[in-house]
Amino acid sequence: MNLLITGAASGIGKAAAEYFAQRGHAVYGIDLSPANIDGIYSFSADITDEASLFNVKKHLQTNNITLDAVINVAGVHMMASLVESDYRQMKKVIDVNLAGTMLVNRIFHECLTVGGRIIIVTSEVAGFDPMPFNGLYNVAKTALDSYSQALRQELNLIGQTVVTIRPGAVETPLSSSSISATQALADSTGLYAKQAKNFAGLAARFMGTPIKPEGLAELIYKVTTAKHPKLIYKKHQNIGLVLLNTLPKRLQCSVIKLLLNLQ
Repeated sequence: MNLLITGAASGIGKAAAEYFAQRGHAVYGIDLSPANIDGIYSFSADITDEASLFNVKKHLQTNNITLDAVINVAGVHMMASLVESDYRQMKKVIDVNLAGTMLVNRIFHECLTVGGRIIIVTSEVAGFDPMPFNGLYNVAKTALDSYSQALRQELNLIGQTVVTIRPGAVETPLSSSSISATQALADSTGLYAKQAKNFAGLAARFMGTPIKPEGLAELIYKVTTAKHPKLIYKKHQNIGLVLLNTLPKRLQCSVIKLLLNLQ
């Protein structure tokens, strides 16, 4: 199989690229910096930059390379106060997590084989109501999840499959930085110093033990190679988030406000 993987230089993307390459598949990896992985074709490209993606596409087409799957992994995280954060940083979260993925699929669909498939890694938060300070990331991933369904409906008309994967916490640079990012928010906010500090402590306990990225790489491989994959997969869901989202929205707000306003 020929596969294009975004975010291939680290975390889930790197684990997936290695997993496929070790099993003899041709992997074309995209990231801001080239992926240092034996056996893959690595490209330096920004998924939000049309020109850099077209350069990768030109290379594939010049060498008559078609793709059996496009695997969208690249993403960024930001803990943010929605009414205080820098707009450019907020926009970057939307651009990378949503618009960048849309651009990748728009550009490389022409390289996809007739029966090819697109895999989109969103997040478990896409199915849940947003938590304070994680709302921007949640909005981006929820929109990405909705985009996945819209793309699924369209490509299904021409015999191509779109699969959504919603992982919980995975041991990656992105997840490990979320706790420190919350603490940084507590130090910088003018509105939520106490609440953000409490949230940092709560999140550390709430997130649980992240799974290794290799565990998710195995699932991505299964989804990509299965003859009849499910359309949506969930992996390592946080039971606390599941239970919280069974509550009415007003009660959710009350519980979170009580927890984050504790002295």
